[in-house]
Amino acid sequence: EWPLFVKGVVVVLAIKPLVLALSGMYRNLWRYASLQDTVEIFRVVTIASFIATLVLMTVDHPHVFPRSIYFLDWFLFLFFLAASRLAWRLVRERQFTRKRSNGGCKTLIVGAGEAGSMLLKEIMKQPDSPYEVVGFVDDDRAKAGMRLHGVPVLGDTLRLSQLVSAYRIEKVIIALPSASGRVVRAIIRRCRMAGVRFKTLPGVSDIINGKVSVSQIKDVEIDDLLGREPVLLDDAAIRGYLSGKSILVTGAGGSIGSEICRQLARFAPRKIILFDSAETPLFYIEQELAKQHPGLTVIPVLGDIRQADRVEEAFETCMPEVVFHAAAYKHVPMMEYNPAEAVTNNIGGTRVLAETAHRFGVKDFVMISTDKAVNPTNVMGASKRVAELHVQALAGRSATRFSTVRFGNVLGSNGSVIPMFKEQIRNGGPVTVTDPKVVRYFMTIPEATQLVLQAGCIGRGGEIFLLDMGEPVPILELAEELIKLSGLIPYEDIDITFTGLRPGEKLFEELLIEGEGIGPTVHDKIKVLAPVTTDYQGIVAAQERLLAAARAFDLGGIMTLLQELVPEYSPALHFNGDPPPAFLRLRPDLFPAVKRTALPVTDTPDRPVYSPPPLPGGLPC
Repeated sequence: EWPLFVKGVVVVLAIKPLVLALSGMYRNLWRYASLQDTVEIFRVVTIASFIATLVLMTVDHPHVFPRSIYFLDWFLFLFFLAASRLAWRLVRERQFTRKRSNGGCKTLIVGAGEAGSMLLKEIMKQPDSPYEVVGFVDDDRAKAGMRLHGVPVLGDTLRLSQLVSAYRIEKVIIALPSASGRVVRAIIRRCRMAGVRFKTLPGVSDIINGKVSVSQIKDVEIDDLLGREPVLLDDAAIRGYLSGKSILVTGAGGSIGSEICRQLARFAPRKIILFDSAETPLFYIEQELAKQHPGLTVIPVLGDIRQADRVEEAFETCMPEVVFHAAAYKHVPMMEYNPAEAVTNNIGGTRVLAETAHRFGVKDFVMISTDKAVNPTNVMGASKRVAELHVQALAGRSATRFSTVRFGNVLGSNGSVIPMFKEQIRNGGPVTVTDPKVVRYFMTIPEATQLVLQAGCIGRGGEIFLLDMGEPVPILELAEELIKLSGLIPYEDIDITFTGLRPGEKLFEELLIEGEGIGPTVHDKIKVLAPVTTDYQGIVAAQERLLAAARAFDLGGIMTLLQELVPEYSPALHFNGDPPPAFLRLRPDLFPAVKRTALPVTDTPDRPVYSPPPLPGGLPC
């Protein structure tokens, strides 16, 4: 049998190392071997053994070796190759586990699911990890008493205080990236009762993309408490809509506009034209995109959307195919003091941009609107509603697909309530809330912008899309949670004071105007409002009069014409000891009652609302 054996060994030693080399097996870093590497070993071993068997059976008689020899050869080859490759990782992990047992704070992980598993494996890879994971906590009763990577599931979150005491836990990590805000708040409340520190993981998109690392475990932020569900996009549809296109974004330096640019860059457009009147923010977003996407053409255009010549020159030079219009004056009290600017920018600027897009044959035009355009009580909301009407009217006579996306407040946007609260907490308080009854809808910036892109590829022309804003959030509750997350006690360490509603504000923002029908779309987080037939010529004529009044600073005329264009606009001027808005101070002859009537600040939850006598024509102002 000896010559037969030598022949078989020669064939095997000639074929199998060659197959392993060609497969790249010798280039793997086996200290990081995983289940995927085991599957790869199985595949390569099977191919190598099959080729060697085929050659042996061809060179000599097919039955020169017993058939069991081929099977045993495959099995032993697989076993020893896998064992030799995986042994180093096993030794390394045992060594690190032994090192960690003497260091790191005792930690519980809430959530024995995919995120918890990935987090534990990441911690186990770190030789100097600051965490020693004692166990998991999970509300799934089927997991109780089970083990995940050798670490036991000790119980549910109701036993959190007991487990913290029994195992001397120093830290709790919440590994529930897609949990609702209610669930996260309940877990945090139990952590506070147990007197243990707590942290959380990044968002679910980072989990999916494998970006979780120990260094990314972070303090719980207010958006974790709101618990917005992750947005699942139809990437294929958006890519088909944007890939290879020339795209213009107005307001590109703002919080919404800049995030739209970041999201657009993911879908390989031909070029992005950044249009903004603010030089410094425009510079920063241009530099960021150029650094992160060196192959993308980014063109910064410094200009004002109210300047028709500048807008036309940008369109003629860059020839955009898709426009995202995010430029707007958005701060409600500021626009109450400056109504002429709200009209010229939000209405006049939108009109210039939309008409230019129509003349240049732009394929798609998406305007960003606001929930404050619904039954507005302020100039900003009324101006955005007029802009919506113009876009809808133009859609009926243009080859360009005009659509509008309406949503509410965005967490962390420039001038929003969250940064203001954080700054007040850093300064030792007090935190100022306008009214204890105020509630608002909130979204995160990435969520809002991603849904804007999705709505853009759904639009057929003339629609107003409404984003799913979830549940409204009481601003007072938001302030209290931010104080707690800062490690302080509301009303003891940091006081909360009520300043009264500012000019133009209301307690509750609406999402629908009466009579607007709402229907579903292909995306479950985007609804569509029934298109409204609008007289284009009538809208344009009324806007001409409104813009003329704004350019002449005829503030009484502005109010009258806004009411004419937006019948549901009901100005409500709130006085709480502050000076009245600028247009009242500029034209006291229009509002004589203001001189003698100013209601004092009260401590009652319902703030006084002053309603001056109507102007001639019946306008309540």
